[in-house]
Amino acid sequence: MNTYPLLVSQDLVFRAKHTTLQSSAAAINAAVSGLDFLTEENVSAAMSAVEPEGVSRAIVTDPYGKVLFDTREAGNATGYYVFYTELVEALRGNSAGYYAYKEGAFHSSAAQPVLYQNQIIGGVYVYDYDTQQASLLESLRNNLFSISAGVAALVLGMSLIFSRQLTQRLGKLLAAIRGVREGAYNQRAALSGHDEFAQIAGEFNDLVDRLQETESARRQFVSDASHELKTPLAAIRLLTDSILQNENMDNATAREFVSDIGQEAERLSRITEDLLRLTRLDSGVVEAPGKIAVAPVLDRALKMLRPVADEKEVEILIICDNAEVVATEGELYQVLYNLAENAVKYNRRGGFVRICAQAGTETTVITVEDNGIGIPDGDLNNVFKRFYRVDKARSRAAGGTGLGLSIVSDIVSRRGGAIRAEGIPDGGTRFTVTMPCLEQGGDGL
Repeated sequence: MNTYPLLVSQDLVFRAKHTTLQSSAAAINAAVSGLDFLTEENVSAAMSAVEPEGVSRAIVTDPYGKVLFDTREAGNATGYYVFYTELVEALRGNSAGYYAYKEGAFHSSAAQPVLYQNQIIGGVYVYDYDTQQASLLESLRNNLFSISAGVAALVLGMSLIFSRQLTQRLGKLLAAIRGVREGAYNQRAALSGHDEFAQIAGEFNDLVDRLQETESARRQFVSDASHELKTPLAAIRLLTDSILQNENMDNATAREFVSDIGQEAERLSRITEDLLRLTRLDSGVVEAPGKIAVAPVLDRALKMLRPVADEKEVEILIICDNAEVVATEGELYQVLYNLAENAVKYNRRGGFVRICAQAGTETTVITVEDNGIGIPDGDLNNVFKRFYRVDKARSRAAGGTGLGLSIVSDIVSRRGGAIRAEGIPDGGTRFTVTMPCLEQGGDGL
């Protein structure tokens, strides 16, 4: 910023000096070029009519470098020999010049040969020592330096302010990240504005919110799972201690206790299987889906439930056309079995369960409806949560784990479907499952 304008200004001055000195030298040359021989007298007479402009000194010499005329009053060189580089070049027949800026002044000189009938009879040398334009250039340099120093100070100050603000914002973000890394999921990055850091902070806060929700769900799940596993284990421990501590127990009582132990072990096994199933769903590792017919899978699930339904005198009604869903056979079995099992177990004696599967253009709708004990309206939105029970005592008595509907909900949502629960005015509950029946990227044919 500083060097370029100075160099350009200096070059402009040199060009102006070159033009001025060459013009002055040409004017002197024209005045004496008509002489056939140069002497001090005839040169002085010729120079009396010439006033060189723009030069500090003008010299005319003979062909050997002897000064015949010198405009300088103090230190006049008339009668002496001078051998300035430019003048020597001129006496050889070439025009020459020298231009320099040093010691606070412009030093400029030019020389031309004096010819008579193509013979060199002398030389003209002009010199200029200019401090006025040099002071202007120096003033320009000082002004540029002052402006540059001010701009540099302003830029430095603004850089310090921006860097401090940047460091503070980055520090807040790093502090929030470290807090979350230490487990403080309530930590948030409080950054205002609309810049990239504020956007990163917003994304970070959203991520922490999701982490906090996930951590809360994980802790609740671990707590609920531990509690559910502890209940059958405690019952097994109590029954085995009763058998071991009672030496006079009769066979009938012992068999009853052993049967209870088997039931608790079976319940523990069901809970473990359901937990493993949920773990596989949470891991995202699922089989590739295909088009599965609903009717044969429904028949297989109902074969397992008919003994329980017959015992409670629950009638099962089926309305199923050629419905298909996009899933795996195991997933469809889990959906149908869990919904039908709940409808049978939590039904009234002599009640009914109606299962309907209807295929649409892109989706299949499966409804499982019963006229059982029903679900209160306040619990309908919670029945798909893990380990949630409307009536814990009745659920445990029926052998439920509190995970069946969670498994159904996870399977349906992972396959792009939806499930909802609603109460029936005359009593009972209706579960409606909507699942795609067309494979992605295909037309189902």
